[in-house]
Amino acid sequence: METLASKVQLRPLGRSELSVSPLGLGCWQFSRGKGFVGRYWSNITDADILDIVRVSLEGGMNWVDTAEIYGGGKSEEALAQVLDQLQQEGSPYAAPLIATKWWPMLRTAGSITSTIDQRIACLGGRGIDLYQIHQPFSLSSIASEMKAMAGLVKAGKIRYVGVSNYSAKQMTEAHRLLKTYGLSLVSNQVKYNLLHRSIDQNGIMAAAKELGISIIAYSPLQQGILTGRFHNDPSQVAAVSRSRRMMSGLDDKSLARSKPLITSLTALADKYGCTPGQIALNWLIYYHGDTVVAIPGASKVRHARENVSAMTFQLETEELELLNEASWAALKK
Repeated sequence: METLASKVQLRPLGRSELSVSPLGLGCWQFSRGKGFVGRYWSNITDADILDIVRVSLEGGMNWVDTAEIYGGGKSEEALAQVLDQLQQEGSPYAAPLIATKWWPMLRTAGSITSTIDQRIACLGGRGIDLYQIHQPFSLSSIASEMKAMAGLVKAGKIRYVGVSNYSAKQMTEAHRLLKTYGLSLVSNQVKYNLLHRSIDQNGIMAAAKELGISIIAYSPLQQGILTGRFHNDPSQVAAVSRSRRMMSGLDDKSLARSKPLITSLTALADKYGCTPGQIALNWLIYYHGDTVVAIPGASKVRHARENVSAMTFQLETEELELLNEASWAALKK
């Protein structure tokens, strides 16, 4: 019997031996409402986290992305807890590839080495397939950080190295430094979606394609705007926190500017029998071939179901280009 998971075609993550689904599960929302970053989300119950992870993995996602800063390890711990539960149930989906991140702010490269066992412990003793520098600002140089990351690979603590929020120049330098240790930079995790396309203009996308580095797109639905729900019901904007509204461009002018794009997404959604958000995700993972993978979050089970279903079809070339043009038109207004 054909399942959702059987429809998902895996692709290489950078120049690594990891084969990943085009979408992975972003786990920021599992922060338990803790810490400066975690307070962005309300606390999700254990039962809902279990169901979200179960639906995501059974639906064909074979990797998850979390971070130390997501609740100070709370997201990693929540993830480990539900994977333990799936393992106890005998689920064949209980061992996804795991990506997490080291937080560099006000720390040195020595912290990469000294905190790795804590990351592994928070993950319930699981191996880390992709370890990422969460952002480029720290008290150490990129050279020191890449040396520390290479040391973790050599020690068998992690399998591959990635970065996040690195510029084209920083990403290229990290890649060059890792090559001196016989390694490659696998990925750069950055914000990217149909309403946020700076990496198409600042050299990051071009450098990633040239060097064989995967782009891991976070905020792939622009904090929900690309689902069309705020355009269909503007009263929902008031329920969103002020910080989220500011980060996402949830104001009358921005919503008016993106309206034609939402109309295009909706028309294609009608054709494919899906949602505008699923069309937006499908564009993201296919417009640039295999270069871009994405990590949509899910705070409700229905979000998880929608995410996995976005991998079960592929937009036609002319449809991908139509959305590309509608995207640039929305951004240039």
